[in-house]
Amino acid sequence: MCDLLLAVGNLWHADFWYILPAVAAISLVYAATRHERMRPILLHAGRVAVWILGAMFAFFVALEAMNWFV
Repeated sequence: MCDLLLAVGNLWHADFWYILPAVAAISLVYAATRHERMRPILLHAGRVAVWILGAMFAFFVALEAMNWFV
């Protein structure tokens, strides 16, 4: 549990902040290939960004759980 809190605490000054612009760019480009108008692009990009960040968080939790049990 302490390792998880330490890992979350290290997010404030880690290189993980580079993930946010990358996710934004990927989701906008992906949504722009599906739609032509701005409103559907932004709505779809928001859903894709939430999906990507949720998947990354789930992988992070799974890896931390495996690290905790080992």
